[in-house]
Amino acid sequence: MTGPDPSSLIHDLLAGSAPFALIARGPATGDDATVEVLTGDVVDVDLLADIPLTDVDGVAREVLALVPFRQVRERGFVCHDDGAPLRCLVIGERVVLPRAGVMASLPSAPVDLADAGFDIADEEYADIVRRVIAEEIGRGEGANFVIRRDFVAGVDADPRAAALTWFRALLEHEKGAYWTFAIVTEGHIAVGASPEAHVSAQDGIVTMNPISGTFRHPAGGATADTLAEFLRSTKETEELFMVVDEELKMMSAVCSDGGRITGPHLKEMSRLTHTEYMLRGRSDLDPRDILRETMFAPTVTGSPMQNACTVIARHETTPRGYYSGVAALFTPNGNAEGPTHDLDAPILIRTAYLVDGRLRVPVGATLVRHSDPYGEVGETHGKAAGVLGAIGAIPRDVPVVPADADPDAPVAERRPLAEDPAIAELLASRNDRLAPFWMNPQDPDGSGPFAGRTALVVDAEDRFTTMLAHQLRHLGLDTRIVHWADVSDTEVDAADLVVSGPGPGDPRDDTPRMEAMRGVVGRRTARRDPLLAVCLSHQILADSLGIELTPLDRPHQGLQKSVDVFGEDASIGFYNTFTARVHPGDSRSIAYDRGEVVAPLDVDVAADPLTGDVYALQGPGFASVQGHLESILSRDGMRTLERLIAHALTDAS
Repeated sequence: MTGPDPSSLIHDLLAGSAPFALIARGPATGDDATVEVLTGDVVDVDLLADIPLTDVDGVAREVLALVPFRQVRERGFVCHDDGAPLRCLVIGERVVLPRAGVMASLPSAPVDLADAGFDIADEEYADIVRRVIAEEIGRGEGANFVIRRDFVAGVDADPRAAALTWFRALLEHEKGAYWTFAIVTEGHIAVGASPEAHVSAQDGIVTMNPISGTFRHPAGGATADTLAEFLRSTKETEELFMVVDEELKMMSAVCSDGGRITGPHLKEMSRLTHTEYMLRGRSDLDPRDILRETMFAPTVTGSPMQNACTVIARHETTPRGYYSGVAALFTPNGNAEGPTHDLDAPILIRTAYLVDGRLRVPVGATLVRHSDPYGEVGETHGKAAGVLGAIGAIPRDVPVVPADADPDAPVAERRPLAEDPAIAELLASRNDRLAPFWMNPQDPDGSGPFAGRTALVVDAEDRFTTMLAHQLRHLGLDTRIVHWADVSDTEVDAADLVVSGPGPGDPRDDTPRMEAMRGVVGRRTARRDPLLAVCLSHQILADSLGIELTPLDRPHQGLQKSVDVFGEDASIGFYNTFTARVHPGDSRSIAYDRGEVVAPLDVDVAADPLTGDVYALQGPGFASVQGHLESILSRDGMRTLERLIAHALTDAS
């Protein structure tokens, strides 16, 4: 509904003590440009399932929830637990006002900052980057990790006035945000302009919006030439593909049709431009369950998600608070059947927090195998400058931006860079590398070539297994996923096909996870029951055959390669730090004899002719592959997957 005079309402918010939220969504200009003013009562809960979407009489309520990073504990992941509450604003009244009227009524006097600077020095942060690349990515713990640091400052101003001042500045200066918001509750203020819709659900359609790659506009604004240089960056391109893979894992877990990719697009903001894809699929899950299964965005954590949380806990010395969590708006939709609420949940980045007179702006850089430590230092500077400049709070005595870049310099109006033909061509060319399977609509109907058979996928703590399971269902297999710690011998023996999945870590370790995966692989090969081993499990299988395992000189994280897989060239995405390796030229008929096997068996090996790196194996009742056939980088993934499964099923004893 349209509400009262904006100046009167803003005055009441400034003078009062009740909690409130201001949210600007949709168009930034024109008659449809509005600000939603939400007021109500605050309730702190422990779990996502406790978010009070109905009252005591069962009547649906609208709720705005601030979800902190610590909620990853609900998925069994580790974190520094700061006790930040899952804070719910149970909305009693919603007022929709014209954006122009709200802006005219908001305070605009500058808010001074004192003692401003990063909590971690540049050199110290660069050292952290080096350690993560060497000790985490270099040891196979994952493909990419986001490590944050905080820009902090003192604020000697009324907190509510500061929040409304910053909100006004964001409305004025920050274009292209998905949500611009100010959320004011007792003892805690969050003000931001998030570019990224982490997850939304409306009328059964789930959408995720992975954004990665940050191009900071040079002085005078971005041009087609400067943006083109950024778009050609191998690091930025691979970074985006990796986060799309990671979010497709989540989509495959919550959507019956696995999710479809559209894009890439440019997210053009006032000071920064990002590259993004859109992922969409169908789901009938409760929106709280969708939110739980998608905690949290790989763009601010890393992949695989579970190990990323462990790495963050090792290298970040302080808790994250709400950084990388979400602001989740649950709105009743009137449905009599199915989910009763729609969900709109932007990720909490590009956000300033004010608590007890201290401003905190958390910023992170995505670390990949190509990362330059000082380049990542510069990225955190750029992101902090983007937030501080947008809220009009850059302290002039702190070098948070390059000396030749004035964030307040006027920039001439121009058409969107995405409309430039050269830029459009560069963006479109990215899809030439991607798997058509994930670009096209798909909804498995059980009529694939392996219809009538069952598959058990053993998850070794990499949710690539959810994408694999979706592909298996598309091939007709009745598929179930089980965690490595929960799988039983009875389940392993009963399935027509066992897919022993990928996971992080050194396959030579004697951890419980590695021992369990060795047990799955060994049991199926000993019985000659059909087995497909993927990535980590491929390495475990190779080791059981007496093939050497060795670390790669440079990890293959998010690397696309064209390889020969038993007579067919295949474009496949690789995410491995270790490899099985044979002598170059040894490509067929390796005989092996392991404990339970009474006669040597012939194993076909698909290996690199120059390095001997083993890409795939085939033997009696088994097949394996080093790459991830389920990845968006595997253009020939479905064809290769079908071939390997067919071998395992038809060549079993």
